[in-house]
Amino acid sequence: MKKFLSLLMVLAMMMAVLAGCGGKSDKDEANGGASTEDPGAASDSGSAAAVDTNTVAVGAVVIVRDDVPEDDVYAFVSAIFENTAAITDQHAKGGELDLDFASSVTSVPYHPGAAKYFQEKGKTVAAVKDGAGVGDSKALTFGTGGETGTYYAFGGVLAGYVSNNAGLSITAVTSGGSQANVEDLNAGDVQLAFVQSDVMSYAYNGERLFDTAVTGFSVAAALYMEQVQIVTTNPDIKSVADLAGKSVSIGDRGSGVYFNAIDVLGAYGLGEEDINAVYQSFGDSAESLKDGKIDAAFIVAGAPTPAIVDLSTSGPVYLVSLDEAHVNDLLSASPYYSAYTIPAGTY
Repeated sequence: MKKFLSLLMVLAMMMAVLAGCGGKSDKDEANGGASTEDPGAASDSGSAAAVDTNTVAVGAVVIVRDDVPEDDVYAFVSAIFENTAAITDQHAKGGELDLDFASSVTSVPYHPGAAKYFQEKGKTVAAVKDGAGVGDSKALTFGTGGETGTYYAFGGVLAGYVSNNAGLSITAVTSGGSQANVEDLNAGDVQLAFVQSDVMSYAYNGERLFDTAVTGFSVAAALYMEQVQIVTTNPDIKSVADLAGKSVSIGDRGSGVYFNAIDVLGAYGLGEEDINAVYQSFGDSAESLKDGKIDAAFIVAGAPTPAIVDLSTSGPVYLVSLDEAHVNDLLSASPYYSAYTIPAGTY
């Protein structure tokens, strides 16, 4: 009898172990044995890195004052594109540098120094700025962006590399972003600057952010694509439509991010009045998400963006995808956008 009872106890323990290792959960059983996890959704543990994110993007362009000498701009552009491997070793964005993309800008003319380099490489730019490239050589200041954005991180790498290898003196400085960079460049406070391609066009044509045209600059090169990233710590926000009634940072008032956010929200039939709009920079948006003060934030920058990387270290972070129909609507409405997929594993 004792042996029989012992055998029953062993069998019961084995059944319990097997159930714990391979048995279905109650929820799975209720669904006919199929898993209820959405294979297309980011898991809490996977965060934003778990799935591809479909969105739109604008170009990150370096512009230069027209009075910077042709030889200096030629040296700047050639030092970058002749040494992409060395630059990539210092920052991953270097791996996205491409001569075809660099010479593809059509909305603003190129500086003669940049056009000369691209022509040597067999690339013809759409237009070259007449009268530019004549001035005195001097130390150059490079307006980038906030400390937690890609502009500042990558701009610092470019400035350092060119300064050490091309006989130029370039200092990268933080700034308020694209609009501020155009204004600082126009005032002569900086000679080189990062700018979103759409904001660059607004400035040159006196639209949206600019009451009057700003035309005293030309293009050095387009460097990479900047993705419109909608960031949240709430896994229930899966679509732009889910932002209705939520607290959402849409960038500083009047910034390039602000207009990108307005465009994306508008494609989904939403406006500022349909959300609790908050107007913050990248870094402040990340801090507000971390503290639970906002539900989501628009961040327009090359991915991976330092502010989002830092945020993801404190807990799960999710990127909101745009569906194909609304991406197509944005592409039809604006010539500045391109479709873009942020690959899984970026964060």
